[in-house]
Amino acid sequence: MNQTSDNNPYPTSPVMPEMFEGDKVIQFSCHKGIGCFNACCKSIDISLTPYDILRLKKRLSITSTEFLEHFTFPFEMEMNSIAGVKLKPVEGGTACQFMTDEGCSVYEDRPTACRYYPVALLSMRRQDEFVDRNAYALVKEDHCLGHLEPRKLTIDEYRKEQGIESYDEASRGWRQLILKKKSSGPSIGKPSKRSLQLFFMACYDVDRFREFVMSDSFNMLYDIADEERATWISDEILLQFGFRFLRQVLFGEESIKMSEEALLVRRKQVQDNHMRLELEAAAIKAQHEDDLVDED
Repeated sequence: MNQTSDNNPYPTSPVMPEMFEGDKVIQFSCHKGIGCFNACCKSIDISLTPYDILRLKKRLSITSTEFLEHFTFPFEMEMNSIAGVKLKPVEGGTACQFMTDEGCSVYEDRPTACRYYPVALLSMRRQDEFVDRNAYALVKEDHCLGHLEPRKLTIDEYRKEQGIESYDEASRGWRQLILKKKSSGPSIGKPSKRSLQLFFMACYDVDRFREFVMSDSFNMLYDIADEERATWISDEILLQFGFRFLRQVLFGEESIKMSEEALLVRRKQVQDNHMRLELEAAAIKAQHEDDLVDED
């Protein structure tokens, strides 16, 4: 069974955490008056979803490219594989850049992992399944006093209270890409450098991805209706198109029609490659036969 988590508290543990469904009742509350207030923000390890980046870059009125440069750093989800993005702490420290004495300065647009805490989302897919499934784990850290607060609710109720549902839905396509890559394993081979760059741009740098899909070269390759192209002014819509584009690039799930001219060029490239391979094979065979004659 393969799994991923946006805020997995067990990144190196070989032991699977106890998993729960959404109807699991938890006891938890976090508020300004609690003794551990801001403690979890003083030492962060926060992975960002693509939708997190959209919300935060809009909140700060900067481009996704600027946000990535100033507030994040990339990391490999697996060796030589697709990248994730983590929130960069303050210079020379471990605290979140958005933490203040009064709490989170971007609270209304805080990342998914912050909304979920102390719950961890575990997205899984069995190798013989085509649909991902969600389960949850409970994180209990020594410093956190929220678990002692006299308030009980289900995980589903907590998710709704924290506004998580829309966040999860917006990044579902991204999670599916990660799960598919992990479940496919070596069967799809090692992604090319170009594919990895496309993954990073389409998932995390939506403003640069918009420039890419609006370019003449992209529109010479793909037959995109003007009506659909006009919707790409919306970051949210463009993000979903990016996930669709990556499924085609990484896994061959063709849903974006290529232009007839591009198809002709691709067919010719395939034919030329076949011809080159046949000529190389014939040359090797001829050389081998010559060697045998020389030995005789």
